[in-house]
Amino acid sequence: MPSDIIILGISILIAIGILLHHPSKTLGLPSLLIFMGVGLAFGNGEFGFVYDDLKLTSLIGTLALNTIVFVGGLNTPMKHIQFSWKEGGMLSTAGVIFTTVIFGFILNALLDFNLITCMLFAAVVSSTDAAAVFSILESKKLKLKHGTGTILEFESATNDPVALLMVVMLTDYIINSANGAPTTLSILSSLVQQIGVGVVVGLIMGKMAVWALNRIKLPEFGLIPVFILATFAITVSSTEILGGNELIAVYIAGVIIGNYLKKGAEVSKHFFNGISWLAQSLMFIILGLQIFPQKLLPVLMVSLLPAILLILVARPLAVQLCYLPFKQVNWRKRLFVSMIGLKGATPIVFALIPAAAGVEGSREMIHMVFFIVLISVIVQGAAIEPLANKLKLNLKPKPPKPPKLPKV
Repeated sequence: MPSDIIILGISILIAIGILLHHPSKTLGLPSLLIFMGVGLAFGNGEFGFVYDDLKLTSLIGTLALNTIVFVGGLNTPMKHIQFSWKEGGMLSTAGVIFTTVIFGFILNALLDFNLITCMLFAAVVSSTDAAAVFSILESKKLKLKHGTGTILEFESATNDPVALLMVVMLTDYIINSANGAPTTLSILSSLVQQIGVGVVVGLIMGKMAVWALNRIKLPEFGLIPVFILATFAITVSSTEILGGNELIAVYIAGVIIGNYLKKGAEVSKHFFNGISWLAQSLMFIILGLQIFPQKLLPVLMVSLLPAILLILVARPLAVQLCYLPFKQVNWRKRLFVSMIGLKGATPIVFALIPAAAGVEGSREMIHMVFFIVLISVIVQGAAIEPLANKLKLNLKPKPPKPPKLPKV
């Protein structure tokens, strides 16, 4: 099919998804459901067009995810990081590992996959989704006590790098196991390299961009976001070349630029919020095109029990383990955070990594992950407000005071 026809088709699908966004927001549905639904409806043979390219989908998904994480860093106030880095950091690191291990053993007892493949599957769905959390909290206009919303947002914005590291390492382990399993030392050195290089590149690029923009007068304010976009591209490319984790690097660079840029900060944030929406819509639609409805039904029933156990067992247990050092934290807050671990498009993007590498059973895994995400969005998304009210965490706005009557 000619490239201009493909571009035309994708552009029309994005426009349809954007037009459907407002009614979906009114209903409290995350945008991913709308955009993926558009992709599912139009791209699998119903209109004479079939899309099936795992490597291209994985590439687009990874680029979009980098963009979304970078913009999340730009929009994260330093005061939120200072408030939530201990709890949120524990949830986004140890929480992902605990969820992976617990859910991996659950899957091993339920499915025919071996333990390592089950751990890979669990790592794919271990992180929460920033876009889903932000959109649902915003659509329901929820303000939560004890900074609960800030913790959830920080966790969802920062747990993708750890999940990605685990997915990549487990995929490499499975692919290379025929040539001899990697040693513990090689795994640890790879982990240190990924995190270390990502942190260093992110710090350097973020500080260099802020230093340059705060000292050099550009003739046009519109050039500032273009310069930041170039910085983002350099950060991604250099981190990949040096063998680091791109998500860690772009998030750190985004936080530094978003908090310390003195000129053109608001212009840049508006510009990149638009870029983030484009990245999200393109990613969700491509994922919808890649998933085949006729292959979903056979794994529907198989996916129900794992999804329920992830929501009710693996996630709550992992969160409670993470909160053991924080005995002073209100139990209502702990319970709420443990029950609200919204999934989004990120797990589907991660599921494409082993699929593109040719891991056995990974195609089936993509469709199971789709149902787990769908169930999470519907069940946990709908439960946020009732659960917040039940646990008395919903900070409802105070009614306006009646006007004082003049004294007679």
